[in-house]
Amino acid sequence: MKKLFTLLAVALLVGTLPALAQADKHERKSPPGEVTTTLNSGATISINYSRPYLKGRTIGKDVEPRDGQVWRTGANEATTFETDKAIRINGKELPAGKYALFTLFQDKSVTLIFNKKWDQWGADGYDMADDQMRVQVKRYTQDPPAEQMTFEVKKDGESALLWGDVRVGFKIDPAK
Repeated sequence: MKKLFTLLAVALLVGTLPALAQADKHERKSPPGEVTTTLNSGATISINYSRPYLKGRTIGKDVEPRDGQVWRTGANEATTFETDKAIRINGKELPAGKYALFTLFQDKSVTLIFNKKWDQWGADGYDMADDQMRVQVKRYTQDPPAEQMTFEVKKDGESALLWGDVRVGFKIDPAK
């Protein structure tokens, strides 16, 4: 009986080690990132995401995003986008709240997807029925490339996702 108890205790400990290892998100290959900015309009924007590195890989071939596929806009959990006030993104209104931020790359355009189900892993649980808003934005080429994925949100609302030689720009304005 003592041996059985010891075996069960060891099995439980070994089974929980991977979960404990993931407890510190800074130890991940794609560490966490956050940008929080209070815009001139008074709205506070927070984007929480995991920041993958390119490491010699090619976007669309070796690493996401891939054209025509919904992407979690980072790594690990879905990226979250939170605003404490209603805002407009490229002219489309987004109510105050917390959203999963997905992207859909197609040729030279990108669709930003603000999904009401913000607490999910990657894009595995993505459901279009939970979309709060979709907005088309432009995709630019940037030089030098960003080795690690980064978001920028400036006080004037000029915002961007930077990843490799891709720059996805969008404008955040106060709601009307």
